Amino acid sequence: MIQNLLDPVILFFVLGIVSGLIKTELKLPEAIYDALSIYLLIAIGIKGGIELSKTHIPDVLIPVAGTVFLGIIIPVIAFFILRKLGKFNSADSSAIAAHYGSVSAVTFAIAIEFVNKSGIVYNEFMTLLLVVLEVPAIAIGILLARFSNTEKNTDIKSLFREVFFGKSIFLLIGGLIIGYSAGTFNNLAIKNLFIDLFKGFLAFFLLEMGIIASKRFKDFKKVGIFLIIFGITMPLISAIIGILIGKLTGLNEGGTFILSCMAASASYIAAPTAMRIAVPEANPTYYITASLGITFPFNIIFGIQIYYYLTVEAFKIF
Repeated sequence: MIQNLLDPVILFFVLGIVSGLIKTELKLPEAIYDALSIYLLIAIGIKGGIELSKTHIPDVLIPVAGTVFLGIIIPVIAFFILRKLGKFNSADSSAIAAHYGSVSAVTFAIAIEFVNKSGIVYNEFMTLLLVVLEVPAIAIGILLARFSNTEKNTDIKSLFREVFFGKSIFLLIGGLIIGYSAGTFNNLAIKNLFIDLFKGFLAFFLLEMGIIASKRFKDFKKVGIFLIIFGITMPLISAIIGILIGKLTGLNEGGTFILSCMAASASYIAAPTAMRIAVPEANPTYYITASLGITFPFNIIFGIQIYYYLTVEAFKIF
């Protein structure tokens, strides 16, 4: 854990948090932040596509099915915890649940860097599972809102476009296709930009993410103690489910660990936009503060090490 906390990428995130807390004027220009987010999504897709090109396609079918199940079961569990224990209304419960069933591409990137640095072997198609996990949870969140009679006058066309053709999904799929093509034809022209420089760009992005996350801390009083506890315990529950699914679907230890990190993460790009369209009556302070102000920092600083320990122990037992 100490070694990971001293990783320059994590220290950039901590630097951003400190900067936000002491109210410095440090902030990346919005255009640079947008460019970095686009770069990271494309780079993750390209790296995954290159590895996917080395994979026998039938080998991914069972893990894909398990990932879809993961994207369904996690938001359902989160919804009932929020609704029954937290006493949140249906709109807020469904919106928050969608965030926790969906996935953070940056948490995924940190998990990939963790296994690469540690020399841990993982399945080549994990980026494909990242894309697969993004959609079901948002769809389940919408269905939970519909069945709870909270969804009114939803623009289905806009919602469909946002879920399936929103920026994150579009760039990940595009990068996956480009990377698959590059790997198939042994095209190394993009290697220097999208692979060799990836960690440096990720560090700058996490600097800004630290600043943004620190600004959500002021909302802790608004979200209440239950949501703070939920933002830490729900990732642990989801990670354990992710480990079980990874093991049952035949992923190796590294792949199972990455899947657990994906399951434990909470979306702060695709899900907020989709929920604003589908469940406009839900309070954004709840789902944004929970996912970005609580769960994201917890996962980056502590969670990844915990999920790796749990994965290793699970493979010893089973």
